[in-house]
Amino acid sequence: MSLLDASYTEKIPYGELGLVALESSKSIGNKVNNYIVNWRTDREHEHLTASTIKGYKKDSYLVECVCPRFGSGEAKGIIKESVRGMDLYILVDVCNYSLTYSVCGYENHMSPDDHYQDLKRIIAAVGGKARRITVIMPFLYESRQHKRSARESLDCALALQELTDMGVESILTFDAHDPRVQNAIPLKSFETVQPIYQFIKALLRNVDNISFDSEHMMIISPDEGAMSRAVYFANVLGIDVGMFYKRRDYSTIVNGRNPIVAHEFLGTDLEGKDVIIIDDMISSGESVLDVAKELKRRKANRIFVAATFGLFTNGMKLFDEAYESGLIYRVLTTNLIYQTDELLKREYYINVDMSKYIALLIDTLNHDASINELLNPTERIQNILKKYNQR
Repeated sequence: MSLLDASYTEKIPYGELGLVALESSKSIGNKVNNYIVNWRTDREHEHLTASTIKGYKKDSYLVECVCPRFGSGEAKGIIKESVRGMDLYILVDVCNYSLTYSVCGYENHMSPDDHYQDLKRIIAAVGGKARRITVIMPFLYESRQHKRSARESLDCALALQELTDMGVESILTFDAHDPRVQNAIPLKSFETVQPIYQFIKALLRNVDNISFDSEHMMIISPDEGAMSRAVYFANVLGIDVGMFYKRRDYSTIVNGRNPIVAHEFLGTDLEGKDVIIIDDMISSGESVLDVAKELKRRKANRIFVAATFGLFTNGMKLFDEAYESGLIYRVLTTNLIYQTDELLKREYYINVDMSKYIALLIDTLNHDASINELLNPTERIQNILKKYNQR
């Protein structure tokens, strides 16, 4: 079944669709908008029920908004058109550090805190006039500070509660560091989406001679925290999974964390197999490259690194050296967060485009239909494996 004849399109939309792409998400926001515009233009000729409703088909669903700043660095949110009665979807990338603003003559790069404040400003500018507000925040703000292990703040839980208190009905994120943080808002909708299908599709399209079977491939979890993600990946492919766990020195703190002493491996024989290291994010990259070294020591063949979010906080030098030495073969991350031109030019890098998936989620939700099949892509994964003769 194609996207355009999907049954959900026969349902009446919840409200007139509005996309609010904050400055941090302009690029992916434009792609999402283009997909929805094209789909709804095609539906007009199929005489679907929804297509007869005023405001269903537009040249653009993007709602213009800005967050101008005063010389002191203070800001305000402005929405430049009416949003009364709309079903609003607000996209924000809290990791987009490329944006800057002036503070008393000094240039300041926007941090996740700045982006989060801009999100709240835009919600405040809506002023309760929208029929429903859904926040799409691919990298969940403060998701790495999701639990308390000492006398410390619970930033992610506070942020979720603050957004729902402001009138946000639903929050959509991708690959949350710990999905249990949704317990902070038990009466509101919170969905965390896994891009496993998109990773598999990207590998099939970009890598020759890849075989998704237990004789030729293995999925690796770089630590115990990523194990559930790796198990699902391995199960839908019908292959083995292995895990590393980090042995840390808890008597020492370096840069706010306990240093890793060694990576211990639990799993079957790796010799001659391609391996996919799957994780939610690449930060500095040191940890995942340490795991890659351990895999090579165990005679693994090609090593693929797949992470939803490529932060690359220390630049690309370590990955360049790892690729040139044959340690890694390909790196896959999504365009859910800001990507530098430097990253996109790397010959070992595979960009996993998520804009069509986000557009489909928004279009389905706007029709007030279930997104369960989109959140559980097992059938789609099996179909694409058959398409590429992997089954």
